[in-house]
Amino acid sequence: ALFNVRPPGFAGTQFLQVQDEYLQEETRRKEITSTEDLIPVSPSLPDISLWQGDITTLKCDAIVNAANDQMLGCFYPNHGCIDNAIHTFAGVQLRSECARIMETQGYNGSCIVTDAYNLPCTYILHTVGPIIYSSVRKQDETALARCYRSCLEAADRLHLKSVAFCCLSTGEFRFPNDLAAQIAVKTVLSYKKKTDSRIEVIFNVFKDKDRQLYENIFRKIQ
Repeated sequence: ALFNVRPPGFAGTQFLQVQDEYLQEETRRKEITSTEDLIPVSPSLPDISLWQGDITTLKCDAIVNAANDQMLGCFYPNHGCIDNAIHTFAGVQLRSECARIMETQGYNGSCIVTDAYNLPCTYILHTVGPIIYSSVRKQDETALARCYRSCLEAADRLHLKSVAFCCLSTGEFRFPNDLAAQIAVKTVLSYKKKTDSRIEVIFNVFKDKDRQLYENIFRKIQ
């Protein structure tokens, strides 16, 4: 909770050492999953995986954070959003880096890339999905697809081998889970076909209903 409410700013060496040791031990106790242990969704899609679990325990090149437009994480203590979890277990350095990026270049509407600090992944790709206030508009669907595409473009620019997507916009931003899953899969497969990208994509879900949605989609593709 204290990590959640702490504003970005200086943190001393002694504090960071204690914090880093604590967070790394907490992650170790939760058990880390490596992309090498994941099974592709089908033989025809060997570089696409579906994994249900805590994205902060996934060892891959990059994970995608469902951020808000302030790009500083969630300031509600113990809030259950993925933005909160990622900032908490990465450490206070992450919020400070995001603040520096926002001060110098702002958010360009695609994604920003940061270090992952105490997480087992290497990078975090932060993107802001659309918020649904009533019904889903066409521009909302376009905006969500752009989030996935911009993260893939950033990952390829960095020559990353793997990137894990959470279910963008489906939590606090209220995008319907089934439509969001369809857009996610369609956008990723389209991008990979057009660019011939060989990056491994992991669709990360936390809830059973989301896993079922993705399984149904891939079952139809096969």
